[in-house]
Amino acid sequence: MTLLTFRFAPSPNGELHLGHAYSALLNQRLAKAMGARLLLRIEDIDTTRCTPQLEAGIYRDLEWLGLDWERPVRRQSEHFDAYEAALAGLIREELVYPAFMSRGEIRALIAESERRGRDWPRDPDGVPLYPDADKALPSSERKRRIAADEPFAWRLDTAAALARVGRALSWREFTDETLSATRTVEADPLAWGDVIVARRDIPTSYHVAVVLDDALQEISHVVRGQDLYLATAVQRLLQELLGLAAPGYYHHRLVLGPDGRKLSKSLKDTGLFALRQAGVTPQEVRRMVDL
Repeated sequence: MTLLTFRFAPSPNGELHLGHAYSALLNQRLAKAMGARLLLRIEDIDTTRCTPQLEAGIYRDLEWLGLDWERPVRRQSEHFDAYEAALAGLIREELVYPAFMSRGEIRALIAESERRGRDWPRDPDGVPLYPDADKALPSSERKRRIAADEPFAWRLDTAAALARVGRALSWREFTDETLSATRTVEADPLAWGDVIVARRDIPTSYHVAVVLDDALQEISHVVRGQDLYLATAVQRLLQELLGLAAPGYYHHRLVLGPDGRKLSKSLKDTGLFALRQAGVTPQEVRRMVDL
């Protein structure tokens, strides 16, 4: 019998806040109730913004909250070779392509389209979808531009990827915090357009790294914020392309700030370090997030 496994996976690009506390404590509570393992993963592929100091702060905050996890901790920055191997497979299968357009070029193209009265399609987060121009470039032109050291990112050809899978995709979503019932959610990766799967200087992206790590660590339950609910569609597509098992998902409520907006790491007044410095106790943090 396979042991159930949960994970909490923060990025050390800022201080943890109340939203992170809720997610970490909820994962711990559910893992304990189900006799499951709880892993901590440090998602630090952004080597510019992620720092050792912020990573150390994550450990201090979580220990202060009373969180306990299995060692060793998986740090994504130590596994770029695994992500690069997955990317190489997608390149061989011609499911990704080099995207050369700069942000300025994209903005200009969209502005011109909208001046002509054509609305530009956007993803569920409101970000304009990447134009199709680079997807149509001949192989010789792609090689020439790469050899010329032009900046580019690898993007998933989502339509081609779905055609390769050959069927509709879905995922198993738990419906409440007890994880006692599930429903099937139809995945719509096309809504996100051709997402970035790697950059020239970082051989992966959040989506690729997270599905590989979840599979390698045999994660059975992914419990994370509602803000990642729709993005699960992209991850389900990558799981199918890479031959990875799909966990069950529960996307929990978000802890909102006083203005009703989602908390961010820039809101220092909800940071766990600031709360600790102000004399707030872990028990009070649990009450603040209704746990």
